[in-house]
Amino acid sequence: MQWITRQRPKIDRVACPWLIARFIDETPEFLYVPPGDVLRIADETGAIPYDIPGVELTHVGEQCSFDAFLDKYGLADDRALQHMARIIRGADTSRLDLTPQSSGLYAISLGLSDMFADDHAMLEHGLVMYDALYAWCRHCQAEAHAWPPKMAE
Repeated sequence: MQWITRQRPKIDRVACPWLIARFIDETPEFLYVPPGDVLRIADETGAIPYDIPGVELTHVGEQCSFDAFLDKYGLADDRALQHMARIIRGADTSRLDLTPQSSGLYAISLGLSDMFADDHAMLEHGLVMYDALYAWCRHCQAEAHAWPPKMAE
């Protein structure tokens, strides 16, 4: 399937393709276009628009597009995805105090966007970032990193 949103993706527009590719569509194609062209190109191509006002898969109230995908595709019961959603929501809606991780996600997302002029190249790296965040949400939250390290005797 084709999925379409605004060019120069950050945060939610990288998180949603990650969710699509990992849980919804085995062979997704992502289109990034100027904001004013999203709906027209979606109509012409049949691509599913997301993260723009007035479409089904977008921000609703305090929730972001990632939340809309979780609800629509029956993924809301996955605790790790719910934790990710809170982190993403904080970063994407300028509520950086929503979770301790939201500020870090915001900073890394803006850095990725700055590093890559090509949206698809940036997405490739962003997918790895969200794989790591999902792994942390699933398995790594209890891990501590302290200094000085405990030295074996």
